[in-house]
Amino acid sequence: MTRVAWMTDIHLNFVKATHLDDFFRHVQDSAADVILISGDIAEATNVTEYLRRLDRELTPPIYFVLGNHDFYFGSIREVRDAVDELCTATDSLIYLTHSEPIQLAPDVGLVGHDGWADARIGDYERSMVMMNDYRLIADLAGVDKRQRWEALKELGDAAAARVRDVLPEALEQNQYVYFLTHVPPFREACWYDGQISDDEWAPYFTCQVMGDTLLDIMRDYPDRHLTVLCGHTHGSGETSPLDNLRVFTGGAEYGFPSITRLFTIR
Repeated sequence: MTRVAWMTDIHLNFVKATHLDDFFRHVQDSAADVILISGDIAEATNVTEYLRRLDRELTPPIYFVLGNHDFYFGSIREVRDAVDELCTATDSLIYLTHSEPIQLAPDVGLVGHDGWADARIGDYERSMVMMNDYRLIADLAGVDKRQRWEALKELGDAAAARVRDVLPEALEQNQYVYFLTHVPPFREACWYDGQISDDEWAPYFTCQVMGDTLLDIMRDYPDRHLTVLCGHTHGSGETSPLDNLRVFTGGAEYGFPSITRLFTIR
């Protein structure tokens, strides 16, 4: 059996030092064999520092993706390059966005990608929401709303294209596969305060192209099962778009990181 601790949106840069020590102790005491983190670990200026701390404080291997906050005060490429460099120096930190499928247990695989909110769900054109992403991430700042929309769609498309490469490989080898990502791939998985996000907010908290990709792939593998673990919204919920596709969205609270779900793979 493999004991898995899944966490999301832990935002360690918002955590007081004493609470951070308690958090690491709690995770270590969970006796997890594997740790999964579905993004928003910190910010561009310190995400590698916190990843090193996670690696130092926790015994199990850590499989992770990055979230939008992890790119704040930096650029997407620079942060991903820095994280890649860090992961090459240790066997216990694995950045799934640039990883081949992982064997979690016999007949159980793991793949992952940061994903990105592609603004295709909801009403981006009329929405008045202005995300901090568009001020604090170099790739998305300094452009108008139409230009930003094209950039968001490109980021979503790139994420989905990568998943089209790695997910079928994992499904060929395993009956069960977990997919770790930051952004909910379906509107029905976009939870906040017990409700599914409306047209004003959904563009920034869903990735339609990723959802469409997962549906297409899983329809081709009716005898395989995919479980998606995502976050981003800070609201918890679950949905099953297909009989063989289940999505869990993890809740979170700034300043108080926790284990989102502890489960056992048999």
